[in-house]
Amino acid sequence: MTTANADLAHSPAGPRSPLDHRLAAMILDPRDLPFLYLMLGCLALAAFGVALFFSGPYVWYLAPLYWAAVFIGFEDRFILMLHCTSHRQLFRPEHRRLNHVIPWVIGPFFGETPETYFVHHMGMHHPENNLAADLSSTMRYRRDSLAHWLHYLFSFLSVGPALLAVYHWRKHNKKMLQRMLLGELSFYAAVGVLVALNWRATLVVFVIPVLLVRTLMMAGNWAQHAFVDGADPANPYKNSITCINTRYNRRCFNDGYHIHHHVKPRCHWSEYPGEFESNKLEYGRQDAIVFEGVDFFQVWAMLMTKQWKGLAKRFVRLPGAPERDEAAVIAYLQSRVAPIATD
Repeated sequence: MTTANADLAHSPAGPRSPLDHRLAAMILDPRDLPFLYLMLGCLALAAFGVALFFSGPYVWYLAPLYWAAVFIGFEDRFILMLHCTSHRQLFRPEHRRLNHVIPWVIGPFFGETPETYFVHHMGMHHPENNLAADLSSTMRYRRDSLAHWLHYLFSFLSVGPALLAVYHWRKHNKKMLQRMLLGELSFYAAVGVLVALNWRATLVVFVIPVLLVRTLMMAGNWAQHAFVDGADPANPYKNSITCINTRYNRRCFNDGYHIHHHVKPRCHWSEYPGEFESNKLEYGRQDAIVFEGVDFFQVWAMLMTKQWKGLAKRFVRLPGAPERDEAAVIAYLQSRVAPIATD
C-alpha cells in the first residue's frame, strides 16, 4: 500500500498575527509556535483540575467530564509537546525559566511526574536504543502476545522508576538521578498533602492520570519497537517503525516518523514527512517497516488481537525493498515480533 503522503500538507504556518509574532519572539524556533497556544489550553484545563478540589460532593460527577477533556482533547498533544521540548528547548535563553512550565506546572495534571519523562527518554531510552540495557526494551518479549505486554506494563508500573534511578546511579549520571528524584519525590509529597485535604479530587486529577498515561506510553513504545530484526537490533531502520498518513501525525507533531527520530533525534518535528519522502530509497534498502493510515496505538491493538491481514494491508511497499505478496508480508512481520535473546 502506498499513496501520496498527506502529512506533508500540515507543516507549521509560522507567525501570522501580531500576537503570533510577539509569542514567537520568546521561543528559539518559530515553527514551535503551536506549543505556546497548546500550553495556554493545557493551563486552562489545569485550572479546571484545581477547581475540582473545591467541588465538594460533585467531584465524581465532574470527573468524567474532566477526564474526557484531558484524554480526548489534550493528552496526546501534550505528551508530544513534552517529547519535542525535551529534545529541543522551547524558550530563548532570556526566558529559559519558562522551560520548566511544561514538565513542572502542566505535566502533573496530565499524568507526567516532573522530570521523569526527560530522564527516562533522553537519559536512558535514546542512548540505549531499545537494546538490552534499555529499561523499556521490547526485545526479550513476544511482541504479539497480550500476556507478554501485561508483564512489560506491570514491570514498568511497579519498579520502573526505581530501576531508572538505579540505572543512572550505576552510570554515574548524577545530574539525571538528581532531576528524577527531585521530580518524583516532589510529586508524591504534593500528592500526600493533597490526599489529606481532598483524597477524591487528588485521585481524579493526579493519581489516576499517572497510571493511565504510563499505560498508554508503554503501549506506544511497544508498538514503536515491536518489529525488531534480531540480526541487527541496534539499527533504527530495523528496530523501529514509521506510521504515515494518520490523523495522529497531524495532531501530534508527526510523532509517527519514529525511525528517523532514532536516526536523528534532534530533527525538528516539522521536517519528518519531507525527510521520509526524500529518503524512501534508503528506507527500502534497509527493508524498513512502514505502515500507512494507522498510528502506534492501532498497531499495538492489532498486534494484541493478531490482525495480521489488517497490518499487511497497511504495510507500505517501499522502492528497493523485496517484493512481497500479502502472505509474504505477514510472514515478514511475524518474523520480526519473536523474542530476541538479550544475554
